[in-house]
This record gives sequence, structure tokens and C-alpha cells, in this order.
Amino acid sequence: MLKTTLVVTALTSGLLLAGDVAMAQITVTPEHDVQELPLTYEWDKIFPMSENVEHQKVLFKNRYNITLAADLYVPKNKTDNIKFPAIIIAGPFGAVKEQVSGLYAQTMAERGFITLAFDPSWTGESGGMPRNIASPEVNTDDFSAAVDFLILQRFVDPDRIGILGICGWGGIALNAAAIDTRIKATVTSTMYDMSRLFTYGYNDSITPEQRYKARVELNNQRTENVKRGTQQTFSPLPDTVLDDQPQFLQDYVNFYKTERGYHPRSVGSNEKWVNTMPLAFMNMPLLSFAHEIRTPVLLIHGEKAHSRYFSEDVFRKLTTKEKELYIVSGANHTDLYDNSSGKIPFDKIESFLKKYLIRTDG
Repeated sequence: MLKTTLVVTALTSGLLLAGDVAMAQITVTPEHDVQELPLTYEWDKIFPMSENVEHQKVLFKNRYNITLAADLYVPKNKTDNIKFPAIIIAGPFGAVKEQVSGLYAQTMAERGFITLAFDPSWTGESGGMPRNIASPEVNTDDFSAAVDFLILQRFVDPDRIGILGICGWGGIALNAAAIDTRIKATVTSTMYDMSRLFTYGYNDSITPEQRYKARVELNNQRTENVKRGTQQTFSPLPDTVLDDQPQFLQDYVNFYKTERGYHPRSVGSNEKWVNTMPLAFMNMPLLSFAHEIRTPVLLIHGEKAHSRYFSEDVFRKLTTKEKELYIVSGANHTDLYDNSSGKIPFDKIESFLKKYLIRTDG
């Protein structure tokens, strides 16, 4: 399908950013100057457009001067002069906002929230060079930058902003909640702790000697990158899988590499990570301060997901009194990506976020 690509010019006078939907005024400030980015305005999501939600492309900057591209979803029944609760959504790791996070965002907007699904730094339609790298520090700040953007909007209640992280962005969301006290509630879905994975492997199976050898290999790759003057890359997934490969790998391929979830800008579908990307996570444990989160946390995971232990372990680590681990019966990891199996518990997410983000005191 052909895509219509336009260039959005960031305005610094508080005017509406260029777009294809007439919505409430979007506020930016001189301190939040953003660069021009090529954005696709034709609907190119893996899910159908809702008739009950307005959609707008927006841009904002993080503290590292990287311009992020996002989709803002607003309920069509939104009443002017009323401030709404808002949810910031990202993930999975290597996905783009046209995939999983956009589906979650549009669905939650249908249920009465302002939602913002963004592409992380260096990926998708967001800015940053080189392309397709990740950083626990910068990507955590991406969530806080989205909070910065939302608190400027006259239709958002700055005291009722929550976040939702999916897969690898679940761990990053928890890290954001541990540092940014403006975040009032956090939901994770099929959560991965990427720093733990890159450091110790699945089920913590990597020995100290294997970890050392991995560091040697990654740093040798870094040396080669310097000598070549270019960043070498690797594909996170094969195009096809064999029957003797792990079931979760087959599940990933069946999502990212098929019509079900394929998107050309997604690292999982069609792009490649910079080969030294894991180095950023190996000595930076994301969940070191999860016990300091004082706001409500809901952890959602599939009963049959290979990654279930990530949520179970962090649930035990959380000390907030308002925490919940919700296990979806019969669901594997990717069942919570696109709801093709009908297993994403949107009712649970809605009730949790309405409980903690919607005031009942008038």
C-alpha cells in the first residue's frame, strides 16, 4: 500500500502542529523546539481506524535533544474545557507505534482516556542518529519527555498521567515510574526486563564466564565498527523458523514477519539493531529502584508466556501497597500484542487506570 509522506514543521508559537485531524490546540514552547521529521499521514497501522477516536501526529523532544514522533488519540466525545486523564504507551522492544502500542492507545482512547503512543528515540518515525539503537537511560527519559508534552496540553490533567509499557518497554516503564513522580499509575503488559535478559539470558542461564565472553565479543565488534567507520547491524529475528526452534521464537516471527503484525519501520519486522546495542543494558539494571515506586502498578502477563518470570519477580520486589499481578489464562507472550486471540484484558486495564487516575472527589 502506498504511503503519503509529509514533513511536519515544528512550531514554537503555541500553534497546532500540522496534521490531518482538526483537534484541540496542541501546545509547544520555545524550550521544546523540535526538528522537522518525515511523517506518514496515511493510516498505516496494523489495526483498523476507530470511528470513535480522533487521531493526530505530534512531535516533542526529550532531554537529549532527540525529537520523538507520536500518535495522539482523543475520544470524539471529549468536552472542551475539561481536563482528561492521559496514558503514555510504548512497546514492544523493536516495535513501532503503528503496531502494538497504537492498538492499546486507540482502544484506551475509546474508553475515555487521552492516549499517546510514541516511537522511541532512534527508531520508527522518531529522530536520533544512528538509527536502531537503544539505551536504558535515554529510553527511560522518552517516557518523561512524553509527560513533559502532555502537561502542556490544556485538555490533559497533569495530575492524572499514567504510563503503559509492553514487552521490553514494560521494564523501561517501571524504571520511569521509579524516577518520575509525575507518573501516577503504571501498567505493564507481557513485561521484559531487557537489562536482565542481555546480562544473564533467558531464565538467568548465562554463567559469569559466558557473560565475560559476550562482553569481549561485543567490544571486538565495537572495534570493528570504529575501523570500518560504520555501525554494523544484526537482525533480531529470522525470516522463518524451523520446528526445532523455541516456540516463543516462532511466536515472534508469526507476529512480526507476517501480515498479522508486519510493519516496514519496525526493527522486529524489517530493520536491524546496531550490533553493539546490548552493551548499553548489560551494566545498567533497569529495575534496581523498582522498590521505590510509591504509585499503583499493574503487571499483566500470559499464563503460558516464556517471559512470565519477569513480572512475577518484579511483583515480589515492588513495595507499593497498590500492586497487582494479573495472569491471563492460556495466553503466551505475543497473545498480548494484537488481541488476535482476544486475550488482552482491556477491561482490567480500564478499571485499574480509572480507579487511580479518575477522581471521585468532584
